[in-house]
Amino acid sequence: MKKLKPVNPITEIKLPIEWRSFSAFAYDIFAALISWILAYNLRFNFNIPSEFSLALQQIMLWAVPLQSVMFIAYGLYKGIWRFASLPDLKRILIAVFLGMLGVVAILIMLKPHGVVPRSVLILDPILLVLIMGGGRFAYRSWKEHTLYGSSQSQGEPVIILGAGEAAIALVKDLMRSEEWRVVGMLDDDVAIKGRYLLGVKVLGGITELPEIARSLNVSNVIVAMPSANHQARRKAVSLANFNHLTVLTVPAFDDLLSGKVTVSQIRRVEVEDLLGREPVHLNDDGLHAMIEGRVVMVTGAGGSIGAELCRQIIKYQPDLLICFDISEYALYAIEQEFKARFPQVQSIYVIGDVKNEKRLKLLLEKYQPSVVFHAAAYKHVPLMEQENVAAALANNVLGTYTLAKVCKELDVEKFVLISTDKAVNPTNVMGASKRLAEMVCQGLQDAQTARAINTRFVIVRFGNVLGSSGSVIPKFREQIAKGGPVTVTHPEITRYFMSIPEAAQLVMQAGLMGTGAEIFVLDMGEPVRIADLALDMIRLSGLNENEIEIQYTGLRPGEKLYEELLADDEHTLPTPHEKLRIAVARSADKAWVKALIKWVESTVSTDEPKIKEELKMWVEEYTGDINANQAESHKIDAMVQLAPRSSTLH
Repeated sequence: MKKLKPVNPITEIKLPIEWRSFSAFAYDIFAALISWILAYNLRFNFNIPSEFSLALQQIMLWAVPLQSVMFIAYGLYKGIWRFASLPDLKRILIAVFLGMLGVVAILIMLKPHGVVPRSVLILDPILLVLIMGGGRFAYRSWKEHTLYGSSQSQGEPVIILGAGEAAIALVKDLMRSEEWRVVGMLDDDVAIKGRYLLGVKVLGGITELPEIARSLNVSNVIVAMPSANHQARRKAVSLANFNHLTVLTVPAFDDLLSGKVTVSQIRRVEVEDLLGREPVHLNDDGLHAMIEGRVVMVTGAGGSIGAELCRQIIKYQPDLLICFDISEYALYAIEQEFKARFPQVQSIYVIGDVKNEKRLKLLLEKYQPSVVFHAAAYKHVPLMEQENVAAALANNVLGTYTLAKVCKELDVEKFVLISTDKAVNPTNVMGASKRLAEMVCQGLQDAQTARAINTRFVIVRFGNVLGSSGSVIPKFREQIAKGGPVTVTHPEITRYFMSIPEAAQLVMQAGLMGTGAEIFVLDMGEPVRIADLALDMIRLSGLNENEIEIQYTGLRPGEKLYEELLADDEHTLPTPHEKLRIAVARSADKAWVKALIKWVESTVSTDEPKIKEELKMWVEEYTGDINANQAESHKIDAMVQLAPRSSTLH
């Protein structure tokens, strides 16, 4: 590759030839001439002696061309006056200062004519900066008034909530908007109340919004507090909603920092903004050590959690990312996204079933991943309750066992299982199957204690994620768009929520911290009443509960009124990360896992009521819908022998 030569601004001078640049250059030459004339006149109180008048004419003949060379050399004509800003002023200061240094050096060394007063050498650069900089900023002010001044008096009035950097940037951008006219800002910082920011007055605190909005006849507010904590943003949005104001917001702080969006790309507030959580702090050095330059595999990569895991993993620059999924379309979609967004990352897209041991073994032998994140699972609760019980056990239990066993045989360093809060005291087949998957991993870890541990199995439990496939939020949004009703199963049903990126980040953090067989429990915050969630979404759509009805349909098969993160006989231990704890739970041994897999394989030809009944023998906490009479008839000693349970705690 050819090495580029460094550019010296003095030697690499290109004359401005474009007409705007030429006009600016001509203005600066005129400014240099005026500065010398004014400096001499100020020095002699506008009565210049004849001998100094001659010196003035002589110095302008060579000093102005010298200064002009500096103007060109330091790029004063690469910008546009309409967007003149502090960097342009900085370039003017440097060019003027260096030009004056050149003038002084020539006067000292060559003495081309009479004495030049020292006060003139001080006054001239000051006047020159004022004239050059002032001309540029005056032009910008005039141009912006011409282009946007009329629209600012005609746009829709809006109040901005917040007066930080994002709010100021928003005001600056909205000055060019024909749609909006900023009439004031609100902020809880009492020190800036009554002050003006870019010509917009800080009218008061956020709690004063109702009175101020009424007095100014404003029906729109923009929440510009991307770096504020979640509670402050939610409080502001709730206050505006309660007062029937249309609420808009700026993009998330991370998106602004990454440059993906600009602050002026305002949008309607969504319910995800109200359920947002504080940023996750990750051990970046540790994650780089675990992922960078290594091969990482994600199963279920086409799903919402798996896809986000892949996006987060890519940030740590793996040598190869293996995206594994049984769905052709889901894998195609993630392939197209990554080709467009991350073309520099080496990745492969493999269609396959986690129950296919031969396929998995060939794949892992070929690419030798260091870390495997297992997100592939059947997770829709009602669907798994009827007609799909055996399929749920096969995919979630047998699939986990097959993949985990291959990873252990091929010395994969870490295997991270994505579990669920529904595995705690499960009332449904899906939750019970994920609890069994957890115990499979713990049993396989236990089987390694006789020798050096080669694969560390880590389990991560969390609740619902915003926007995942099967999430209640898209369903509510669709129902509201149709005019209702919005269906909620029970008035008191609650769920935990977190964002998909947060869940993926904490899964990676847990994978880094895990040493083997731990069940990490994520801090899910406070549970959310689904009825309140529905009401928030109705209000955010500009309607109210009188216009969109909320109907209660009753709990579905296998559905809990509330989710738990720990079973009754479990407790947790702290970890160095504030959002992760370790659940102390019942585990299993190698013999138990072997018996379990034998039973799961036998369920293919078993009727579903009997499978659910027998499931109780494997997951003692499971309280699914089991017919009592059938349960009595199927209590046989052989089942008790088939399911030897270990009481080992990890």
